[in-house]
Amino acid sequence: MLASETRITKSSHAMARVSKTHSRKPGIPVVNHTISAKGKGEITSVKPSDLNRVLRLLTDPLTVSLKDRHLFTLKKLVKTYQKGFLLRDLESIFKIVGICAEKSKDHPEYTSILYELLKICGLPFLKEKTSDEVKYTDIAKQSLSQLGYLMRVPNADVRLQICASISSFCNSAKTKPPGTGLQPLSLSSRLQLLEQSGVAETLVLSLVLLEDQLANRLQLLHTLQVLSCTSEVNCELMLKAQAAQKICLHMNEPDPSGQVLFRSSEILWNLLERGCSQELTDQLSNMDSILCLKEAFLSQLQHGYRNYDHQLRNDLLVITTLIAENPKAPLIESGFARQLILFATYPEMKSHNPLTRNLKLTFNNEDFEMKKLLLNIVVVMSQDLSSVQLFREGKVMLALMYLVKPPDTIQSSGRSWTPVQQEELQLQALATLATVAPLMLEEYMTCQANTCLLMLLEWCVQQDAYFGQGHSFHGTGGRGSKKAQLRYSVRLLRSMVSLANLTVNQDLCDQGAISLLLGLLMQLGGPDDEDAVTLEIKVDLQLILSTLCESDLHRKELFGTEGVDMTIRFLKMNPAKFYSGMGHSRLILSTVDCVWSCIIGCFTNEDVFLEKEGVFLLFDLIHSSPMTLHGVVLGALLELCDNPKALTHVHGWRGPGGASAPHLLLQLWRQEEEMLGVQRDQHGQIADPVRPLVHAHQEEQAQVSTPAHTPSAAVVDVAENQRCKIYGFFCKLGFEDLPGLTTEDFITLSIVSRYLDFKTGEIWEEISRELALDGVRPVTPDAEALETISQATEDTAKRVAEQQTAILQRQGEEDTQKEKEMYAEMRSNHKQQELTAKSWEHFVAKTSDYKILKECKKHQEKSIESSRLKAKGRDSGTLYHHTHIPGLQTTAFCGRVMAVESTPAHLTGGPLASTDLALARVPIQGGALRKLPQATAQDLEHLNAVTVQ
Repeated sequence: MLASETRITKSSHAMARVSKTHSRKPGIPVVNHTISAKGKGEITSVKPSDLNRVLRLLTDPLTVSLKDRHLFTLKKLVKTYQKGFLLRDLESIFKIVGICAEKSKDHPEYTSILYELLKICGLPFLKEKTSDEVKYTDIAKQSLSQLGYLMRVPNADVRLQICASISSFCNSAKTKPPGTGLQPLSLSSRLQLLEQSGVAETLVLSLVLLEDQLANRLQLLHTLQVLSCTSEVNCELMLKAQAAQKICLHMNEPDPSGQVLFRSSEILWNLLERGCSQELTDQLSNMDSILCLKEAFLSQLQHGYRNYDHQLRNDLLVITTLIAENPKAPLIESGFARQLILFATYPEMKSHNPLTRNLKLTFNNEDFEMKKLLLNIVVVMSQDLSSVQLFREGKVMLALMYLVKPPDTIQSSGRSWTPVQQEELQLQALATLATVAPLMLEEYMTCQANTCLLMLLEWCVQQDAYFGQGHSFHGTGGRGSKKAQLRYSVRLLRSMVSLANLTVNQDLCDQGAISLLLGLLMQLGGPDDEDAVTLEIKVDLQLILSTLCESDLHRKELFGTEGVDMTIRFLKMNPAKFYSGMGHSRLILSTVDCVWSCIIGCFTNEDVFLEKEGVFLLFDLIHSSPMTLHGVVLGALLELCDNPKALTHVHGWRGPGGASAPHLLLQLWRQEEEMLGVQRDQHGQIADPVRPLVHAHQEEQAQVSTPAHTPSAAVVDVAENQRCKIYGFFCKLGFEDLPGLTTEDFITLSIVSRYLDFKTGEIWEEISRELALDGVRPVTPDAEALETISQATEDTAKRVAEQQTAILQRQGEEDTQKEKEMYAEMRSNHKQQELTAKSWEHFVAKTSDYKILKECKKHQEKSIESSRLKAKGRDSGTLYHHTHIPGLQTTAFCGRVMAVESTPAHLTGGPLASTDLALARVPIQGGALRKLPQATAQDLEHLNAVTVQ
């Protein structure tokens, strides 16, 4: 007892001495607080050792109970850091904050100090050096994280200040530098620290602590709103803590100011925009959350009168739309879907329901937005077929048909939508019907919707003073005209016709839809228009005509010559438009579909199509279009070739460079095989006789057994590429006497001619392989049959390969012969040049040297003499003709070559009739004259000079 009393006495005397010392000096030794000449309160330097003294003062067992001394020291500390905490001091500062939080539970006096320290935390952290920001990053993150954990302190003022400090910490307002050499952290750095600290998730978890504290809850919601609107990372952290569900469940708590609902909806909106919408939907797709949204929406709809209330109502409707996209959301079970459908049909459909009995729309912009959102949510709910019954009960079809009427036919009673709003609702109703009407065929026919749509189409093409004023995205490309209405009306008709319902399609045809649609197509202009909306309308119109006429001969006759002219007009499209990106490729595809469905199968239409060179246009399209269009065009041409008149046109087509139709088809075959990866050698011959048609994709599936209900790779190959269609073409054209084929074409043709044999063997080989994969051994006769088929296919492939080799050899021989002929022609040309040169040299020699001239003349006379007939007896009966012409002077210059026929046989009477009249050819060779042998006919042609005496 004495020892303990002595220690207490000593400690009391020591504390007394410390108290006297501090009462005597104005400053405190533990904190270096200086006042500069620029003003009071500026931070110049605080040593870490001073903060350590404060920590020892608060934690040392000898001084832990000195509350007055603690409060005095902490007040001085707060005064020192009025401009903000330094990054290097954060670790010690937040240790002090934690100690104060613990002491405030038993000693409320520490709460005010804690409040002041937390207030300073709302200021940007300060750095002495640029490197401090990187050096103390981890400490700063831990400090902010600890700030969020302080929400456990059961004091309302402290919690309010924590939320206010966090909100202030990420405030973008600029702060003045607190002192010389100190700079606050930038806003981006502070936001990054908040993200990395995870304080957003901590604040969401603390919502459960504030259920009965409205003011604190409002401040916390405000802080979460600030955090969610500044960062995607914070939104993800909040969603991780189930923020959407927790906020939604408490959004309808009693609040005279209405701030709870507003803050809650803003947070949900921020989470929707910056967070994961799927995660938010999953959190709100439960019965409790939907009931809360339903209560909030109905409250704002029925009791809200301010523009602020209307905006909040529309925000809640957007969130509800997002929830409706989740098929697991119990929107129908909660009764909310029925009420939304009721509001969507108001005011077009009158109802005695209490919810709409006293509902008054002001037809302002916010009510207009709500109407559009309700129409949109009808489209979203239509994905769940359970909603269709609610649509029938709510008369959704009738309400939508009322909205799509032309503006001049709507009778307004009292206040209603403005013309601009009416136009936008008309377009959105048409877009909604394109989704909803196919689900409600009975109601569609009951409302005579086909008649209304055809009347709307007629109104769209009328030339009147209507000027479209809509500014929604539905009116894109059609403002200032009726093009937007035409676009959505045609789209709705396409949706209905594509159902292939006999009643709907027959009703359209009975009302003259085919002639009306053809007139629209011809009125909209040519295929080279650059307007994407117009191109879309043309495509939809052609698809409607194709569907209506596909299986009905009478409708094809109604399509008639006017329809053929339309297709010819669009088939003449400039091929460069295919790659414009405007939709011309879809237009040409729908045009070919129109040819296939509306022309082929009706002889009168086919004859007109052939007369207008339709086959030539289709082959031109194959030649100029990308490979993705080849399948449809080839299919249409193949069916068109059932008409015998078409084959003549196919044989008569010539492409660029004189290419024939068989050449083009064989070229397509090679392109298909190259794209598929079929094994061929450099000349296009069969490289693998075992698998002459198998491509790379089939080899990949060779190791997998195909289920019985799934077609095998060999069967799928027939439908996925164009080789089958090309083979069908040649079956109609024949495999012989085809014009315009090259050697490469003949090699390919030998494969095409055996396509069916190869494909049959391929399927049997596939059957054998699948039996082996399944571990099934066929009986001996079946195994022998499979082996025989496989061997027959391989033998056929080998014969085709030999045939291809023979074709190549013949081509090589022809090439060799042509090469020889070319060289012979070249030699002949060189010989002619030599003869011409020698003749010129001989001519120059005669004119320049008299001796040569004399020798040439002597040789010429000798040649003439030798060519004369020998004299015979007079009684021989032979006539003798002198070649000497009196008075003719010989010349030393060469003249024209003369051909003298021999004496006829009936005059000579014997074989001497073949005597020739020799012509003198005196070329100069090596400068000397010599007599050449008798000239041939070819030499006579090249001879340039001769004299006859």
